[in-house]
Amino acid sequence: QVQLVESGGGLVQPGGSLRLSCVASGKFFSINAMGWYRQAPGKERELVASISRGSSTNYADFVKDRFTISRDNAKNTVNLQMNALKPEDTAAYYCNAYIISEDRNSELRYWGQGTQVTVSS
Repeated sequence: QVQLVESGGGLVQPGGSLRLSCVASGKFFSINAMGWYRQAPGKERELVASISRGSSTNYADFVKDRFTISRDNAKNTVNLQMNALKPEDTAAYYCNAYIISEDRNSELRYWGQGTQVTVSS
């Protein structure tokens, strides 16, 4: 019943910026941790950044000084501001969220469909 939909991907030049957004929709009680993962062709999916409900953050070393994760609980949204992009950042980026069911009986992990980020001249 719950869906995560990402947007904001595209083609950018090295050194450029991009802002990804992910919106959760459907019936649920609340959202706990949210995060962004990425997967390049031939590689495993890896964590980029995560954020708790209280907005404490965690970043992978390769993006720590360049990317910023944030969330808007009122809008059920998590964002990823990506600056100083490098060709090696090219990947499909996936939104992830732990969502508490409407009746508070369970916590489920949801994934978005992904949005492609390509960094190239």
